[in-house]
Amino acid sequence: MEFDLTKLPRWKILTIDFKSYYASVECVLRNLDPLNAYLVVVGDLERKGSICLAASPRMKKEYGIKTGSRLYEIPKDPKIHIVEARMNTYLDFAMQVPKILNRFVPMECITIYSIDEAICTLDHELFGDTWTTALSIQNTIMLETGLPTAIGIGENYFQSKSCLDCLAKKNVENGFIDEVNYENFARKMWHFPVRESWGIGQRMEKNLMKMGILTIGDLAKADLSKMRQKFGVIGEQMVMHARGIDFTNPYHKPSISEHSLAQKGFGSGITLMRNYYGEDVITAILDQVEIVTRRAREVGMAGRTISLSIGYSDDMGGGGFSKARTIETPTNLTHKIFNICKELFYENIKKRPVRNIHVGLTKLSRDDIAQLDLFEDDTKDRLLASAMDDIRRKYGTASLTWARSISSGGTAIDRAAKVGGHKA
Repeated sequence: MEFDLTKLPRWKILTIDFKSYYASVECVLRNLDPLNAYLVVVGDLERKGSICLAASPRMKKEYGIKTGSRLYEIPKDPKIHIVEARMNTYLDFAMQVPKILNRFVPMECITIYSIDEAICTLDHELFGDTWTTALSIQNTIMLETGLPTAIGIGENYFQSKSCLDCLAKKNVENGFIDEVNYENFARKMWHFPVRESWGIGQRMEKNLMKMGILTIGDLAKADLSKMRQKFGVIGEQMVMHARGIDFTNPYHKPSISEHSLAQKGFGSGITLMRNYYGEDVITAILDQVEIVTRRAREVGMAGRTISLSIGYSDDMGGGGFSKARTIETPTNLTHKIFNICKELFYENIKKRPVRNIHVGLTKLSRDDIAQLDLFEDDTKDRLLASAMDDIRRKYGTASLTWARSISSGGTAIDRAAKVGGHKA
């Protein structure tokens, strides 16, 4: 299948990445140069095995310390700053980004991809050509926040993101800005290993290597029908991307899957290993709420009805209660659902030991619709939830927990260490 390049959509898309975001914020707050300081951000200074959440470029280059390294691996050198993560502080900085970008493009042209990455689509040339506008955005962000950025420019989402990851982040000479288009995509991108293609993980890389596909160029030249036959629609998409083609409309969010829309609700429960009372029960409820809300967020859904079921210990006569509450605006935020569960618990609990807990979220709707609530701005809470989800997705569910989850009533860490509810 060949495409006439003159008929393909040619958007002007910038993907903006904050270099070593958490570490850069900490450097700025200490009047250090983010690009030349030696600084590492870890989750917990009290735990030697704590995960490194970010490292400054110098730490990566000279010491090999990067995201995912452990606290005990960091050399004991007086010039190295080791600091504990402060998520609210990072969110405060992140909240400035949409406001800055909105000076250059309308809000509907801005997509916050993650806490340290944003995408914007240029729909005019009020500030000059695409490169000039990218440079203006980069300089404005540096001037107002002190944070260094890299910017990938492309004519579609895939080109822009690939340009950022493979070229712009390493392009020191051009101030960490680079650009690709349909005409130069093959020359600038095809020599990179296939794993550098956005969306291709280790397992897919192994499958492709078995087929003799080692580079993005090899993938671009692959037979489209054979790739579709072997991998389905994903196979076709991989080839199209490798050719620099992506039809994703930058003005619309990706649609929610039919499976997600058909799902009636989310739930999580646990049978406790001992009798729980009072605050220990509340902590265990929080752990179940976190599981439910994370599942909902992963598929872009939110719910209006929150249910809590409590089962008492059989040793004390059994029984229990199941209660639910429906709210006006759908949510998938942990603290909101947790607060409702606490209310249900205290309104109905009897002075008896608890052995079973179940939390549910129903009456679902798409999260992008839930975000249209005009009376409450949850942007900061949503960014925090997204950042926490990203960390857990990369390093495991136990890598980041609520403080009370490590107390006597916490179940999250123990559960994360098990497979199917049992010790691995």
